[in-house]
Formats: sequence, structure tokens, C-alpha cells
Amino acid sequence: MFKDTRAFSGFAVPDMEQARAFYGETLGLETSEEYGLMTLHLAGARPTLVYPKPDHTPASYTILNFPVDDIDAAVDALTERGVVFERYEGSEQDEKGIHRGEGPYIAWFTDPAGNVLSVLQEK
Repeated sequence: MFKDTRAFSGFAVPDMEQARAFYGETLGLETSEEYGLMTLHLAGARPTLVYPKPDHTPASYTILNFPVDDIDAAVDALTERGVVFERYEGSEQDEKGIHRGEGPYIAWFTDPAGNVLSVLQEK
């Protein structure tokens, strides 16, 4: 039924202005706004809807992953822009917050609404 439908994902935030500043300015993503909603225009023609929800509860999982060629450079650049990287108990992370165990190198951070995002680098 939906095989040829252009689907998109979305997530909630309590403050659209904070989200616009974070995604547009801090992360440098292209954004647009219409009807009080924001669209993130991600590479690969992957629009993602961001919508207001005053009683928002942050997702307890990673909602967006950003693949990068050099995770150290990405973490350093984001840190310079004020992003703080998460530390998870039981996850071996280096001084920058990068997990370099099995799987891709990955570092997690949150948006102003507390939603979890990551940068990751394939080994």
C-alpha cells in the first residue's frame, strides 16, 4: 500500500524557536517553516518534520544520526559551538565522549528539547 509513497519522519520539541536556532545555526542544517512547523532538509532528500508539543517528553533513543568522515573533527567543531556530549554508564567513551568499541565510532548529544542525536564514523 505504501510502497511508492514518499514517507518522512518527525519528532516533537516544546520550543520551536530554540529548535530552529539549534538545528539551523548550531548544526548548520537547512530548515524551512510553514504553518508553525519546521522541516529539516537533510542530505539525501530526507525531510524531517519538527513540530511543537508543549508537554513534550524527550525520546529515550537516538532520533537522528549524522554520519561523518572524521568523528574527532566533528566532535571538536560541535563542542566549539556549545554542544555537550553525553556520557552513558557502561559505555566506554574517551575524554571527548566518543565510544570507540564495536560498531561505528559514535558520540551522542541532545538538542535543547533533550532528544538524543549522534555523530558516527564507520571504521
